Amino acid sequence: MSPNITQNAKFLEEEFQHLVAMIQLQGELYTKNESIKKLYEYPLPALKDGGKSPYCSLLKQISSKTSKEIAFAERFVLLLALAPYLKPQLLDVMLVRRPDNLPFTEYGDVGDTSGFGFQPSVQTALFLLGGNDLARRIQLQQLFTKKHPFLAQNILVLDDRGQRRGFLEKGLAISEEYLSLLTTGKTQLPDFSREFPAVQLRTKMEWEDLVLPKTTFDQIKELEHWINYQGELDKIPELARRLKPGFRAIFHGASGTGKTLTASLLGKFANLPVFRIDLSQMVSKYIGETEKNLSKLFAKAEHKNWMLFFDEADALFGKRTNTQNAHDKYANQETAYLLQRIEHYNGMVILASNFKSNIDKAFLRRFQAIIHFPKPKYLERIRLWNKAFPKEFPLSEEIQLEKIAQKYELTGAHIINIVHTSCLSIVAKGEKTITAAALKAAIEKEYLKEGRIMG
Repeated sequence: MSPNITQNAKFLEEEFQHLVAMIQLQGELYTKNESIKKLYEYPLPALKDGGKSPYCSLLKQISSKTSKEIAFAERFVLLLALAPYLKPQLLDVMLVRRPDNLPFTEYGDVGDTSGFGFQPSVQTALFLLGGNDLARRIQLQQLFTKKHPFLAQNILVLDDRGQRRGFLEKGLAISEEYLSLLTTGKTQLPDFSREFPAVQLRTKMEWEDLVLPKTTFDQIKELEHWINYQGELDKIPELARRLKPGFRAIFHGASGTGKTLTASLLGKFANLPVFRIDLSQMVSKYIGETEKNLSKLFAKAEHKNWMLFFDEADALFGKRTNTQNAHDKYANQETAYLLQRIEHYNGMVILASNFKSNIDKAFLRRFQAIIHFPKPKYLERIRLWNKAFPKEFPLSEEIQLEKIAQKYELTGAHIINIVHTSCLSIVAKGEKTITAAALKAAIEKEYLKEGRIMG
């Protein structure tokens, strides 16, 4: 078993013992109508692991520096949210019923689709930490606002179980990413879902596999500089208070010119996850749904240092229309909302478009970098062809890549497809050498896919 998992389990086991003791103590105080202040006098051990445990490290990061009672409450709430996943039996005490067999409404159970186990809510946390002290309960609500790290960093999720519940009735849950971090020591990246319609971009290719003009490469370097050195600028108060968080870039150019590969390589060498957002899953015909979908996506990505890559961004960043009907009005609102979220995202956001002219000029000034990915010219096409064929598939002597590069205006993506097709056709024949006929047939197939005719 991993040392991290063993160590994390040890810390959490000890913490859950304190959670049980505090719940029992609160029950006694509530029954006897005694001051809840005694709960905050419960002696919790100091976090002295040197930050080795993700649990302790997270608590030190979010813990209130101004109020010991709030810091105490933050620790309690985090454990309460973890309990249903790791120690659900600890909350069985909350399933007790009144003499008339009705549940205690102050406990705040939000129910469970399986019918088993107590599911804590915001109300549960406020009751256990506030008791009959109304002023304290009101003060503790700050732990569940978007300004607090619990929600701002997507540590906790307030779940309404698909029902129209009030704020206090919302279920208290730990997010999947932080559940993984606090138990295994590793953050589990989200899979594609309706809640997070994005796929992580990965590549086995290297920077030398990317063939672009020098001017384009120089601009890409600016993005690398931000990834590597922005942290240094953030330490300078005079700059930090003037600069907006994050970095925003637009990649524009024809399909297959390297926009997606560049985003993948930036993430690979910065060791940051890159997610390609499927805007078709985000945009809804129903009023307000697009904004809700975008809000969920950014809430999940916030403070994670993820790079977000919006492919075919024209879908939301096209030129604004005159407001002639309700549809135009809400389409413009959706665009404004996305722009607002992008401007306040503290990571890197890249928008990709086939044509810069499709994007409203009023939006362009909001981006720090606008990078053109042109179709490869003759010399670049030669480099692409020379890099494309593996040594296991030698070319026949009749093939002259210089002439092919001169004759056919193809992008890097086209050339990769052609190499793939020609290699498959040769392997199917039990051969190894790429013939001129196989290569020509593969080029013709690529032309036909786009409705073009070979010269």
